[in-house]
Amino acid sequence: MRMQKIGVKRSLSDRVILFVGFSLLALFTVAILVPLAYVVIASFMDPNVLNNQGISFRLKDWSLEAYRRVFADAMIWRGFANSFFYSVTATAISVFVTLLAAYPMSKKDLVGRRFFNALFLITMFFGGGLIPTFILMNRLRLVNTIWALLLPGAFNVWNMILARTYYQSISKELWEAAQIDGATEIQYFLKILIPLCKPIIAVLALWGFVGMWNSYFDAMIYLNDAKLQPLQLVLRSILVQNTPQSGMIADIQSTAEMAKMAELLKYSTIVVSSIPLLVMYPFFQKYFDKGIMAGSIKG
Repeated sequence: MRMQKIGVKRSLSDRVILFVGFSLLALFTVAILVPLAYVVIASFMDPNVLNNQGISFRLKDWSLEAYRRVFADAMIWRGFANSFFYSVTATAISVFVTLLAAYPMSKKDLVGRRFFNALFLITMFFGGGLIPTFILMNRLRLVNTIWALLLPGAFNVWNMILARTYYQSISKELWEAAQIDGATEIQYFLKILIPLCKPIIAVLALWGFVGMWNSYFDAMIYLNDAKLQPLQLVLRSILVQNTPQSGMIADIQSTAEMAKMAELLKYSTIVVSSIPLLVMYPFFQKYFDKGIMAGSIKG
């Protein structure tokens, strides 16, 4: 028997809302994809053609010179390695601390739960400020060390609230069954609860990695040693200050050629710095939607 497709008859207002919604979605998509495509294409183009004619799709106008200079520069590689180390380590510390802090806060019978909730919420709106924080870091002898980047962001209240909400969405019968089987609080947390929390762990890890990878302000304030600086400070000198490393332009004589190569290096360094983030998203996307919707109203 042939199934007939039943159409849904929408009112005029519904059609207008759908049209506006899809139009805005298409506009946002274009606004994201067009600059991204421009940067990727421009990074492969010859600097003379790019400055004189703009984007060209002729293969003879394309060049790998910018990538050759980027990958041949020691500062880029050192900054890339530093950023990767900072991002992975800071993410591991942050996720570990957040999961531990959120577990007791998810229990409604915790003594002083309201007090700790209020204490955490206050820190979301009020901070010590840049100068007092720098003085504290200096007195703790953390300035110009890797700990200046890893420790201040080890705990995030918003991430703790997300993890706490996810814990509360897990059935209490699991804890009761674990108690009957003789499991302790630590055994329940490590062997039962944590394996069920892969979605929220993926969300916390993704946010932590992306946040640390893109950050540069703390490194600019606390790090003086060039060997400790992350990739973002190296890119800042190229993208903002327009001053590429000397090794990139050692064989370029004229000031005009130096300016052209500096302009081209901007696009190639943007592409290189975005590679880890583009690689991460496909692996975490499986858990991201489920983790980000934890505690939401389900209809």
